[in-house]
Amino acid sequence: MGLNAGLRRTQLYVGTTTQATAAWPIPMLEFAPAMQLVHLSLTNFRNFIRLEMDFQPGTTLVIGPNAQGKTSLLEAIDYLVDAASSRSASDRELINFLVGAEPGAFARIVAEIRRGDQPQRLEIRLIADAGRNGGESRILKEILLNGVRRRAGDLAGVFNAVLFLPEDLRVLEGPPAERRRFLDRTLAQADSAYAQALSEFNRALTQRNALLRHLQDRGGDPGQLEVWDSPLIESAAKLVRTRAVSLAELERLAQPIHASLTRGTERLRLTYRPSGLARASDGQMALPLEDTEDWAARSQVSVADGLRRALAAARPEELARGMTVVGPHRDDFRFLAEGVDLRSYGSRGQNRTAMISSKLAQAEWLYARTGEWPVLLLDETLAELDQARRNDVLERVGRVPQSVWTAADLRLFPPAFLASGTVWELRAGTLSMAQDPIAPDL
Repeated sequence: MGLNAGLRRTQLYVGTTTQATAAWPIPMLEFAPAMQLVHLSLTNFRNFIRLEMDFQPGTTLVIGPNAQGKTSLLEAIDYLVDAASSRSASDRELINFLVGAEPGAFARIVAEIRRGDQPQRLEIRLIADAGRNGGESRILKEILLNGVRRRAGDLAGVFNAVLFLPEDLRVLEGPPAERRRFLDRTLAQADSAYAQALSEFNRALTQRNALLRHLQDRGGDPGQLEVWDSPLIESAAKLVRTRAVSLAELERLAQPIHASLTRGTERLRLTYRPSGLARASDGQMALPLEDTEDWAARSQVSVADGLRRALAAARPEELARGMTVVGPHRDDFRFLAEGVDLRSYGSRGQNRTAMISSKLAQAEWLYARTGEWPVLLLDETLAELDQARRNDVLERVGRVPQSVWTAADLRLFPPAFLASGTVWELRAGTLSMAQDPIAPDL
């Protein structure tokens, strides 16, 4: 489905101003197809020795004190997207620590997913393989889709989800790598060609960097780099062009959400800064204001030409440093409110609101691009929001076919919202149906 068609289907609520009082359940969009998580099984994942959980369409809320496994539950669901954790760089940390030291230790995630009338079974196993000569064990990853072995790269679009964690502020406030990962992961779910281009770019980058290190250490003919320049530029131009266009689309969706959450006091911008192509605009004595270059309007051929010139200009620096210094692996984008960079000057409240707006826009963008709603995964999302903004978020999420929330404080949710969904209680890795979640004093 093209983006414009998708946006026409979502325009019923993209720009809607939320009322302070909302009624639940909120009617979902008519004829809005969605992916649905039907069942989840966890074995030795984080603090779960064993967990079996059924999911219904609509809202599922998991409550419980902190450090009981609520966030790990969302992490496990999100892991199904691309077999990568949003919270840890090492899969070893995902294996339950009580069994992690045992021979043959493993963790397993099994999910039953429904797309339309088509059920699918996705299983991911993490197996500790004994290291050689007493060394640290390796973690082997096995992925099975309907019983057939797959690679992690084959998961693109199999199960789409959008996860919001409180620590996602690192996307806005942290290094450029965090923002690239946010964008890459979003685009790969909806665009297999982008996922393929990203794989090709990383392969060319690895080979080119190896050659640069060789030239740095041992010398040789720099002309050898031309062998890898062409595949690098070709895949890089695809990435830059797709990132620029998609970020502009995300911005269009995020702006009305952000305007609603801020009561129209701020205008959110997402500005793309491709490495080697963006003009330097930041001065030490001035606020970093938004760029004027519209990268989404540039053609892929124009981007490729610019990258080729940038690589040529950077050749002396690359030979001296032994690494590729220009390309999508060094791109960045910024969140701006009223033209000011939130990474440098935003308050915690501003940044949290901008991140929530971007995550909700990410869900709408995936629907517009794929024709299917992703599953929304929301961890302590209402914390630090006032009542009016809570209602704004609840209303928008209430229109999505399936969402899974976690929270420590049940009082953040209106009784009507609780009555419209399924409420579970999680304590010490054990899940049970919540008893009388609608307390009289709520």
